[in-house]
This record gives sequence, C-alpha cells and structure tokens, in this order.
Amino acid sequence: MSKAEYDAFLAQCPSRQLLDRIADKWVTLVLAALRSDGSHRFGADCAGVPRPMRYSELSRTLAGVSQKMLTQTLRALERDGLVTRTVEPTVPVTVTYELTALGLSLLKTIQGLKVWAETHMDDVLTNRAAYDSRG
Repeated sequence: MSKAEYDAFLAQCPSRQLLDRIADKWVTLVLAALRSDGSHRFGADCAGVPRPMRYSELSRTLAGVSQKMLTQTLRALERDGLVTRTVEPTVPVTVTYELTALGLSLLKTIQGLKVWAETHMDDVLTNRAAYDSRG
C-alpha cells in the first residue's frame, strides 16, 4: 500500500492500526512522561526537555500501570520508532527510554489531548452526571 493509498477509515489500513496504537491511554501517557519536566501539575503541557527515563522512573510516574502493560507499551513504541531503548553495561545494567525525532513529532498532538482532558474534565463530569440522572 503506497502512502497515497493510506485511509484510516479502512479496517486493514496500517494508518488505522497506528491510530489504534497511539490512542491507547498508556501510549499517550508514556510519551507525555518522556517529555515531562517532572512537575505533573494540573494543566502542565509537559514542556520539559526530552530526557531519558529508566523503566522504574516511568513506572512510578504512571500511577496504576502494571509491569506487563508498561513493558508491552514500551516495546510497541520502540517497534514503531517512537522511543529508543538504550542498555548501558553497568552493574546493575541500566536501561533507559527516550523519545525519537518521530516520537517528538507526535508529542505536540499528545500534549494537546492531555491538556484538553485536564482542562475540560469538570465539564465532562457534569455532563455525565446529567446524563446518568435522566435514568
């Protein structure tokens, strides 16, 4: 399939499969964390300088992610070329993950989604409550 033929509305299109991947909550949060300044404050746009992060640091940052899910997410991101995995032969071995240029190019969209969700969460909760009360 050539680039001109990509159509995410088609079930078997690779671009649709990529959208499925990047729409995953853990993918979104891992990418945002790798660009984070570490403050994780409300409305923060993750505008920090991209920096390598160890697996354990990512795990602490991403509350609620299981070891299996974080490992699967990082492997998928590495496979798609969005992050690099670097192994340093220290004792113990040090493994870090870092955004690639491709990952950085996706980050602005990811940041926008994160900030939008945090900014509009009260409105969404109000609408959910109104909907649920209609019975």
